[in-house]
Amino acid sequence: MISIRIWLLLCLCVIASLASAESGSKIIRSHGIAMYGEPKYPADFTHFDYVNPNAPKGGTFRTGATGTFNSFNPWIDKGTAAGSAAHESLMTSSEDEAFAYYCLICEQVEYPEDRSWITFSLRPEARWHDGQPITPEDVIWSFNVLVEKGDPFWRVYYSDVSEVIKTGPSKVRFQFKLAGNRELPMIVSSFPILPKHYWEAEGRDFSKTTLEPPLGSGPYRITDFEEGRYLVQERVKDYWGSHLAVNQGKNNFDVLRTRYFRDRIPLRLALKSGDLDYYFENTAKSWATEFDIPSVRSGWLVRETVHHSAPQGMQAFVMNLRRPEFKNRNIRKAIILAFDFGWTNQKIFYNQYTRSESFFSNSELASSGIPEGLELEVLNTYRDRLPSEIFNTPFQLRETGSQGWPRENLLEALDLIGETNYEIVDGKLFDPQGRPVQIEFLLYSASFERIVLPYIANLRRLGIDMSVRLVDRSQYINRLRAFDYDMIVSGWGQSESPGNEQRNYWSCVAADQPSSRNQSGLCDPVIDELIDQLVIAEDREELIAVTRALDRVLLWHNFVVPNWHIAADRILWWNKYDRPTIPLRHGVNTSRWWYDEEKDRQLEAAWDEGLVAQDSASSSPTTRPTGWRLILLIGVIVAGIMIIRKTIRQRTREVD
Repeated sequence: MISIRIWLLLCLCVIASLASAESGSKIIRSHGIAMYGEPKYPADFTHFDYVNPNAPKGGTFRTGATGTFNSFNPWIDKGTAAGSAAHESLMTSSEDEAFAYYCLICEQVEYPEDRSWITFSLRPEARWHDGQPITPEDVIWSFNVLVEKGDPFWRVYYSDVSEVIKTGPSKVRFQFKLAGNRELPMIVSSFPILPKHYWEAEGRDFSKTTLEPPLGSGPYRITDFEEGRYLVQERVKDYWGSHLAVNQGKNNFDVLRTRYFRDRIPLRLALKSGDLDYYFENTAKSWATEFDIPSVRSGWLVRETVHHSAPQGMQAFVMNLRRPEFKNRNIRKAIILAFDFGWTNQKIFYNQYTRSESFFSNSELASSGIPEGLELEVLNTYRDRLPSEIFNTPFQLRETGSQGWPRENLLEALDLIGETNYEIVDGKLFDPQGRPVQIEFLLYSASFERIVLPYIANLRRLGIDMSVRLVDRSQYINRLRAFDYDMIVSGWGQSESPGNEQRNYWSCVAADQPSSRNQSGLCDPVIDELIDQLVIAEDREELIAVTRALDRVLLWHNFVVPNWHIAADRILWWNKYDRPTIPLRHGVNTSRWWYDEEKDRQLEAAWDEGLVAQDSASSSPTTRPTGWRLILLIGVIVAGIMIIRKTIRQRTREVD
């Protein structure tokens, strides 16, 4: 009995202690949540500042995409999925704040100051497209199935969530393993909520690809498609969330139509001929040379550079550190030196780009110079485990001229190779085991060949034998997921508030996880610890300092050949749409655009009158021959036929 009494007393003490702690902890109840401080918009806001709440609904928005699709399940690591606007999350972000979320499926959130958990209260009006309500069971099932059967990314991204439980008829709580991760309550609010009753129906397997348009709850639903060719989404007329402040002035088009093309050449022709309404250009040469056409000069086809302040992250030629060719750091540095960006930028890119020297380019998060202040304090913790250059040498890529012969770079690369036990024999580089250094560069886009081929010529001057392997997109994706490559072109986008996603980019766990974004196979305990420190940063100042330290350590690993970036979106669109004049910090967002019926009538009249002319170099088979152009075309054909008939008669007489 004594032991039982003592046990009961201890239990009561523990319960009392927990109750005391709970009562002493401030619980925040809100319509939104920000990384630091309070959200910009109050609980009674009616719309975001950057939209037109009175934007008319209607019209069709036709865009193009390269590649193909064979699935409508984008949450697994199988198939090539088409994106859609059919699914929503618990909260949605704003475009004019660094990092803030507002309730969408939920109507209120609750969380303690230490952010050790968060509870979502679901809106009673939230519905699936079949009319059934969205429930806490849907939220719990969605989270569990993504972690258990979805892309491995979800497992890494939400590894700090200990459990998800229903706490009321319309409430669901996410409990976290550790307190202090300020970002985690926000990222659990952004995963897609899926209908449990739909996916658990007989015959459906979430782990497999499907071409059955899945049930959603968003502003659009898939209504028509042809595998690999086109996708049509129509606006849901009775969409349950149309009245919400976060949706005002958005999702204005009645129909979203996406056509798929093998590459960008026919895609551009489809735009010029009027078969597409909008196009995002990502090739400098095409932007500089292919759109000086009458329809652009007359203003019917708008060609626009939209500058922004969004972080550009890092695009790079990525070395797979799992391969023996890249184990030696000096060899990797030599490979980086062989890339002639100066010549490439002038001859291929028309001087449109800036060389990237950070994994957080175009932001205050990028490291520069020599570490100092709070960043130096962070790095000093790991001084005995980091290269000395990090503390006394600024990371700076060597500049090259425009002659196409980076002699100084190549000489420095040869010096670095000379410091290793690699040998150059008869112009070929051999590793310590006597194997020639051979690298295969895997590509799926032919447009990158013109960039890589000159780079190969420079590498061969160092004795490195590199070849290019061009494969179709499906094969590329499969090899990417299996880390079956030597080098690839890839990139890591970044937000203004980096956090948990960095684990999927750089952690040792992700390096061994197929389909993760750690495509380089980088594994460094210091980086893992910096990421842990990053996700629990208590304020913006600490976040910036730790991010800069992480950036600096990543750069000095020399596992990528940094590419380039431009702080602008290059877009073309037929002048039958309108949009708010307020610019967005993250660039173009067409969800706030709307169809202008009067502009469309004017554009159609211009087509009919032959005013939307194309020059001969850029015209396509689908260019509309109307008016006097049609008469001229018929005349040319008739004249051609008469000439051919006359020639045949003359030759017949000569034979006779």
